[in-house]
Amino acid sequence: MYKKSIIAGLMTLAATSSFASTDSCGKVEIADMNWNSASLMANVDKFILNHGFGCDAELIPGDTMPTSTSMIEKGQPDLAPEMWTNAVQALIDRGVDEKRLKVAGKSLSDGGEEGFWVPKYMVDKDPSLATIEGIKKHAKEFPNPEDPSVSAFYGCPAGWGCQISGGNLFKALELKDAGFELIDPGSSAGLSGSLSRAYEREEAWFGYYWAPTAILGKYDMVKVDFGSGVDEKHYLSCITKADCLDPKATMFPPSPVYSVTTTDFAKRAPAAYAYTAKRSFTNAQMNSLLAWMEDNQADGQYAAENFMLNHADIWSKWVNKDVKEKLEKALNNL
Repeated sequence: MYKKSIIAGLMTLAATSSFASTDSCGKVEIADMNWNSASLMANVDKFILNHGFGCDAELIPGDTMPTSTSMIEKGQPDLAPEMWTNAVQALIDRGVDEKRLKVAGKSLSDGGEEGFWVPKYMVDKDPSLATIEGIKKHAKEFPNPEDPSVSAFYGCPAGWGCQISGGNLFKALELKDAGFELIDPGSSAGLSGSLSRAYEREEAWFGYYWAPTAILGKYDMVKVDFGSGVDEKHYLSCITKADCLDPKATMFPPSPVYSVTTTDFAKRAPAAYAYTAKRSFTNAQMNSLLAWMEDNQADGQYAAENFMLNHADIWSKWVNKDVKEKLEKALNNL
């Protein structure tokens, strides 16, 4: 009897500890970055952490540099769901070395994709346009709407990290000599608007873009082959630097995109942290979700609810059976 009572007591203690580990999640601040895929992920995390793990999660505005800096220096927010670590690699490495940050899982299992793109309908008519040599040879097919005497290459908006890499590759590929002018679209909306207008009219377009995005979920585009392969070392040491003096052609390497948390969050809520290490989207999945967001003019919260209601086949793989049942109950009450 005595032995049985000890075993029963240990089982009760284990169950209580398990419950406490879920309940002890406490308040969680999640960075709601200012682009759609990150906002969708932040809202999905908020729903799952609140309803599946008993957290008190809330969203706060975020962006790559200030969020990563704040997580290291202030321990806030607890979670950045979609951190493009290339842009802040030294900062993230420092945070990990100082045991202030934890890199959980890949937000995007394929990594972020960047490149120079043309519409598929152009490549269907002339397959050579899938290569940079074909683009340069037929530069006059891409007239600048403001000045048809020069050809248009739509670059990355000013102030973005890709403005530097895109500009260096524009130089390395000798596009100016081929007759192209590097156009600053002014904003993300300006860049996507130029592509959308061209595509809807089946006109020529050549420029920088990235995935996952609604645009690449909606429009069939072809990434132009530079014929160079990927030289990641040169890309990181020169192409991404404003003072790169001798840029050489290289395709963009996939960008690592991770969920990053504070070490305190990982220790305080290990079950919730384990979820962030499993939660991941493919680019194809995210492109499709972003296209839905755009078509339905949905914000991150609405898109997250739609995702949770209609894509259990994806999110159920991130959680155990008990958490899945809690989430299904919460969804039934929406």
